[in-house]
Amino acid sequence: MSNEEKRDIEDKINDAMAKIVSDTAGDAQPEKKSDASASQKSARPSKSARPSKSARPKKITYVPIDESEFAPIVLPQKKKHKALKVTGMIAAMVLVAAGCAYAGVSYYYTNHFFEGTTINGIDSSNKTAYEVEQEIASKMENYTIEVKARDQESQTITGSDIDYRYISSGEILKLLKSQKPYEWVKGFFGETTYTAKEETAFDKSKLETQVKALNCAQKENQVAPENAYVSFNNSEFTIVPETEGTELKVKEAYQMISEAISSDDAEVDLGSNPDAYVTADVTSDSADLQATVDAYNNFAKASITYTFGDETVTLDGNTIKDWLQFDEKGQLIQDDASFKQHIVDYVAQLAASHDTVGTERQFQTTSGRTVSVYGSAYGWKIDQDAEVAQLTQEIQSGTQTTREPVYSMTANSYGVNDLGNTYIEVDLTEQYMRYYQDGSVIFESDIVSGLASDPERKTPPGIFTLYYKKSPDVLRGTKKADGTYSYEQPVTYWMPFNGGIGFHDADWQPYFGGDRYLTGGSHGCINMPPDKAGELYNIIQYNVPIICFY
Repeated sequence: MSNEEKRDIEDKINDAMAKIVSDTAGDAQPEKKSDASASQKSARPSKSARPSKSARPKKITYVPIDESEFAPIVLPQKKKHKALKVTGMIAAMVLVAAGCAYAGVSYYYTNHFFEGTTINGIDSSNKTAYEVEQEIASKMENYTIEVKARDQESQTITGSDIDYRYISSGEILKLLKSQKPYEWVKGFFGETTYTAKEETAFDKSKLETQVKALNCAQKENQVAPENAYVSFNNSEFTIVPETEGTELKVKEAYQMISEAISSDDAEVDLGSNPDAYVTADVTSDSADLQATVDAYNNFAKASITYTFGDETVTLDGNTIKDWLQFDEKGQLIQDDASFKQHIVDYVAQLAASHDTVGTERQFQTTSGRTVSVYGSAYGWKIDQDAEVAQLTQEIQSGTQTTREPVYSMTANSYGVNDLGNTYIEVDLTEQYMRYYQDGSVIFESDIVSGLASDPERKTPPGIFTLYYKKSPDVLRGTKKADGTYSYEQPVTYWMPFNGGIGFHDADWQPYFGGDRYLTGGSHGCINMPPDKAGELYNIIQYNVPIICFY
């Protein structure tokens, strides 16, 4: 209730009280006035009876004062009840008026939002749901979305291009209905903020047309991505990262733009989504690419030093990297077959330079002659297959080592003359043999070699080693059609070194040395006196070169 209303009621009450007091005073005063007048009249003589002037005064009669004239005025009980009743009626009328006004305002807010209401940034105070939605719809009339792309100027798609429009979902009306109208007063003492989903719609086919028309969607404006690759720089293999390129996936771009429009976004950056562009097949975080870098860096670290007696040959990263192929950009071209072939060729070169098996040697004989001796069964021979396998593993693991090659055959000494100073010398011209150990003769004997006039029986020259030794044994010639042999000869000591040719005792020979081999030569073996054959049998060692020469 306003102060004015309160003052109005108070004024009415005061007026009523004043009237009650006035009425009460009108009933009491005339009676008192009459009594006094009568008393005064009885005390005052009439004019006709007025005495004549005299010096003696007459006796004065006093009228007693009525004390009731000075008593407080007491309102009758009936008058008091009447004032209170008026006051109550006025108050009731004010309350009824106020209630009607409140109810009227409450009814108003059944269709309007409370004061202080904001929806999606729009001041919705005292507005209907329809009015709020109209404002939302008008806000969307000027909708545009900016499309950003890699290495392209931004372009804009307007709402009118795609028939962009607001669709009422009824959510605004639900917010209005959630109000309790009789609580409208709260709106004047606080603010209420709502966020409602703004449903929109657009023509998808028109959007598709707009997306396809973007500059970034044109083939002539696109650059394909490039794969990451391995390159060799500053003595180290490194990964050169991939390039992203600008080759757009139109379908994914359409999906991104469509979702952005559905969310009422003002812009969309296609470059923020890698899936919107064609990506490189090989990226810098590729495990395979990293493994390649690690492997080839191991290649560069590898260092294998081969020893050939006092000679050394080193294979290191400077040579290995030359076995690799790079394109004009410096990109490593992985060709395992080509790389493996380089390893094979390198091992073959080692063998050609250092193998002595199958080569001729200059040999200084005991008699002082220098002869050329071909050796197909003695010398150094690298096992090329085994060496290729080991070298490949060492290169791949970055091994740094010093070692000998993997050999299939070894000799007593390194160098061109690998015979060393331990060997058996068989002089087929002098028909004499000697066994040297550490440069000293430990055995010697006359011999009878193969029949010189028969090429099938002539003892071939060369360098050989002992196959095995057996005692006793039976020597047999060529097997004939009837199952028998061209010859069979029992021996006590048998020491083969060149196919079916070997040292053995020959007690049937009448003598040894000299020219016996010219007429009574063997079938190619080295015939020895029985005692000498037994002596040799006991001391001969494997891998000792047996040098046969004329």
